[in-house]
Amino acid sequence: MTTFTFTDATRETAKARIAIQGPAGCGKTKTALRLAEGLAKNGVVALADTERGSAKKYAPVPGRPDLGGHRFKHVEMDTHDPRHLIDLVRQAEEIGVEVLIIDSYSHFWNGKGGLLEIVETAGAKAGSGGTFGGWRTGNPIEQQMLDAILNFRGHLIVTMRTKGDYVIEGKKVTKVGVKAVQREGAEYEFDVVMDMIEGTATVTKTRYTPLDGLCIHHPGEEIGETILDQLGQGVDPVAAIVDAAAADELTLDAVLQLSADAARRNLRQAGVLHPESGEPTTLDVLLRERLGDIVTGLLADESMTYDRAIELHRRAEAGGWLGVERMVEEGRDLVMFTLGDLIKARGTALKPGPQKAPEGSGPSTGNATAQPSAPSTGVVSAPQMRMMHACFAKVGLGAKDQREDRLRATGLIIGRQVGTANELTFDEAATLLDTLSSFGERERPADEFAAMVQGLEDEFAKQPAHA
Repeated sequence: MTTFTFTDATRETAKARIAIQGPAGCGKTKTALRLAEGLAKNGVVALADTERGSAKKYAPVPGRPDLGGHRFKHVEMDTHDPRHLIDLVRQAEEIGVEVLIIDSYSHFWNGKGGLLEIVETAGAKAGSGGTFGGWRTGNPIEQQMLDAILNFRGHLIVTMRTKGDYVIEGKKVTKVGVKAVQREGAEYEFDVVMDMIEGTATVTKTRYTPLDGLCIHHPGEEIGETILDQLGQGVDPVAAIVDAAAADELTLDAVLQLSADAARRNLRQAGVLHPESGEPTTLDVLLRERLGDIVTGLLADESMTYDRAIELHRRAEAGGWLGVERMVEEGRDLVMFTLGDLIKARGTALKPGPQKAPEGSGPSTGNATAQPSAPSTGVVSAPQMRMMHACFAKVGLGAKDQREDRLRATGLIIGRQVGTANELTFDEAATLLDTLSSFGERERPADEFAAMVQGLEDEFAKQPAHA
């Protein structure tokens, strides 16, 4: 059964997702720019223009401040392939755009190179199944476009053209209203939808109570500020993660959870100021630094044991943070290591040496045939057993029906045959894990490991048979 975790719901600072729809000339572009000014708070506003540069008519005229105008970054899009929009969104994030306007979103549906044209082209290919088959190509592209715009790290405003919507009943055609030129239900993806007619906007969908049922002529900055106020009533998720990461009592589990939360919310590359130096950095860099603080602290603790070092290495490998870099003092120099290097070095230092057998002990004598003396260092530990399965899987021996192959390889590596992994000593398990790990990191781990095992078997076959 799948386990779910229930937590208290909180309102977090989000980014606006606004759609403005209406016929040509109703004021969609002007309204989008005015709303953007209320949302941006002096941040960068950028507009993707599919209307042959018409949005530039709202820009300031050099030397004529009396004519007004809106300041924004402008990019003209002559073709409307949704994949081009995905690239544009990513580049807008890279330059720190606070509000992105897509004017108009409808062109990526039915414009030149838009989704409908992609579907038609794909469906026209031999054996594709026509338009229905063409959607096998179009649907994933559309989903990627939606993911890109809705996950944009800033505020988003899209404009959509509308057209008359009709119902045909027998020979009677009835106009029932207007619909956006986009896929059916496109408006459901947005938090606020405004329908515009001759400069008047009616809010037909909203998640914010102050806008419910609002009808306003030439909506401006004040509406953007109202939305911003609604968004700002919660906790800033980036600030919350930064504050939690700065806590003195932060644990390994806690910092890993913070990192997972940042990834889930697409906040890893969010810009922050370092809480100590005040220098600009990203949330990802800050969390990696705190992870390094905690891991090096654990490794320096006198209570650290070899078993715990192995377990820590296993967690780092499973979590993908073995390669996190950490600056460490080496004499008078600062040297860069990975956390994997540091954990391995500490584990090697803690690795128990061979234990001396008690005086007077030795192989039993008598009528029975004397057996080779087994190494006397402890028994295999639980963390070692858990690591073995993962390491064997990396070299191609992880399947249930490969048990005999695993035991054969184990015997050849440690120098004695065993009937089960539970028969291994602590040192034997460590030797086995070292070997498996080294091959697991190669380009062709399964092939190279199999070749090594075969080589050991060939060498063993050359040895004289024992009586």
